[in-house]
Amino acid sequence: MRTVLFYFLLTYLVTSVGSCILLRWIPPLTTTFMLHRHVEDFPSFKWIDYRWVSAEKISPNAFMAVIASEDQRFMQHFGFDLNAIAASVEDYIDGEPLRGASTISQQVAKNLFLSPSKNFLRKGFEVWFTGLLEIFWSKQRIIEVYLNIAEFGDHIFGIEAASLHYFGIHAKQLSQSQAALLAATLPNPLRLKAAAPSNYVLKRRNWIVRQMPNVAYPH
Repeated sequence: MRTVLFYFLLTYLVTSVGSCILLRWIPPLTTTFMLHRHVEDFPSFKWIDYRWVSAEKISPNAFMAVIASEDQRFMQHFGFDLNAIAASVEDYIDGEPLRGASTISQQVAKNLFLSPSKNFLRKGFEVWFTGLLEIFWSKQRIIEVYLNIAEFGDHIFGIEAASLHYFGIHAKQLSQSQAALLAATLPNPLRLKAAAPSNYVLKRRNWIVRQMPNVAYPH
C-alpha cells in the first residue's frame, strides 16, 4: 500500500511540475474551468469562444485594468496576498461575510488546473499549483495566461474573444474605459454583464480607471 501511495504521489509530483513547466511556453488548449462549462451544458453542447493571443497583442490598458481590479499587489507578493487574507479574516471575525482574497496567481492556478468546487482538499491543490506558477513562471506569463483564460461572459474566455464580442476590436486596441469595463465584470461575468452594464458595473469601471495609473504591471 505504501509503495502504491509513493508512486501515486511521485507521478502527481512529476506531472504537475511538468505541466507547469510546459505551459510556461505553450498556450493551454483548454482549462478545467472551460471543461466544467461543457459538463454543465450536458447533454446539450455550446461552443466556447476562446482565442489565445500573446502579451504583445494585448493592450497595456488590459494589464493595468485587471491588476487594478483584482490584485493591486500582484507585482509584490509571491502568489498569496497575506495582507488581503488577514483583512478578510478580520472582517469575518467582526461579523461581515467572508470575502475572497484570491490573487491573480491563485485564480490562474484554479482556473487552469482545478474544478470550481470549494473544499479544503481543492484549496490545498490551489496552494500547490500557485506556488509552482510563481516558481516556474514570470509575472508577465502569469498575467498573460490570466487574461487569456479568464471568463468574460457566457462561454466567452479570454481578452481577445471578449474584445471582439463586446467592442468589435482586437485586444490590442482596447481603451482604458473598455479594458476597465471588462475587468469590472470579472468577479461574476455571468451576472455582471459588459454588454448591458448596471450602475454598479459602471461605478466599478470608473473606480478601476482611476486606479489604473497607480498600479505596476510586467512589461
